[in-house]
Amino acid sequence: MSLKAKLEAVVYAAEEPVTLAQLAVIFADEVLPLLDQAAEVPAEAEAEQIALTGLAEETGQTAAPDSLTPASGDTAPSEEPSAPAETGEGDEKKAARLRDRRVKLFLQQVLNELIADYANSERGMEVREIAGGYRMATKPEYHDAVRGFVKSLKPPMKLSLQALETLAVIAYKQPVTAPEVSEIRGVDSGGVLGSLVSRKLITTAGRKPVIGRPILYKTTKEFLLRFGLKDVNDLPSMEEFEKMAGELAESEAEGEAQDAVNLSSEAGSSAEATPPVEGEQAAEESSEETAPSAAEATGTSEEAAAEPHTEHQA
Repeated sequence: MSLKAKLEAVVYAAEEPVTLAQLAVIFADEVLPLLDQAAEVPAEAEAEQIALTGLAEETGQTAAPDSLTPASGDTAPSEEPSAPAETGEGDEKKAARLRDRRVKLFLQQVLNELIADYANSERGMEVREIAGGYRMATKPEYHDAVRGFVKSLKPPMKLSLQALETLAVIAYKQPVTAPEVSEIRGVDSGGVLGSLVSRKLITTAGRKPVIGRPILYKTTKEFLLRFGLKDVNDLPSMEEFEKMAGELAESEAEGEAQDAVNLSSEAGSSAEATPPVEGEQAAEESSEETAPSAAEATGTSEEAAAEPHTEHQA
């Protein structure tokens, strides 16, 4: 298995971005032999060049000896300063730091090759540098497909429009105080700041050296992880952010409107089911009321028919 494949597996399995320092600790024993092999090639080339130079001297194709040999009064000042440097590099700590630096540079080259492989292929994934490390992410051109899938899931964290506005102000103006955030938004943002702090998206950054010494706020590493950013310099422009905020507001408005429609339809269906029962009860009551009146009317007609007969008998 190649080193590139191992790095790919580790970056994919990591929950948080993997740093070069972590990779150097894991793969140091595997990278150092590769570096030693790479160092042997220049050494062999140098030995071959020395052999060719000696052969050329024997055949008389080199320059005059006195041109190669320095004068008796001349010294080699360029070689003297290298002696203390070589002595310093012999220190164990410096040698360890040098080995660690060489391992990191080698791993950086392999990771760059891995990033290029993903960028030049038709894969939906890519290796992205985020928050000082490396992490697997989906490519931007497949954002719509991923967004449709994510919308079907219950998100672990949902920010309101007020929280998103406050977070945007802090991200673009950090470090910033609570009064400054409220002044930009035009409303009090104290409660929203507490919510963002509890979700670890922002944190305190000391106090501003002015009267009252208000607390300063800035974004956290969790903010970079949540939004998939390398650093705050990767934030979208204000125009792009306004567009995203508008889309979020529209989606929330559509959701509220859909909820209102669902509630009204449920209320309408229940109202439609209720009137027939009341109508039937009213019909039954009216029939009960009309029945006695009909009987009374029959009795009255009989009495009316009997009265003329009585008078005739008389």
